[in-house]
Amino acid sequence: MKTLTLRVDDDVYSMIKLASDGAKRNISNFIEYATMQYLTSSQYIDNNEMNEILNDEVLIKSLNQGLKEAKAGDYTIVWF
Repeated sequence: MKTLTLRVDDDVYSMIKLASDGAKRNISNFIEYATMQYLTSSQYIDNNEMNEILNDEVLIKSLNQGLKEAKAGDYTIVWF
């Protein structure tokens, strides 16, 4: 287990404290829970961003190569 030091201004602290109290969690547990929720939630992009990605030939080639290598077992995939 690791210890983090987090410096926030009073308004942010009050908001986190209020939210953690409402969730019946201590602050450290609430921050960990909220962070994990954020990191594992689905992220959406708009159509313009998706078109940029799909039209980037170098990126698509690299992604396809990575997918091929992952399927071949060249990497260990870690799930949270």
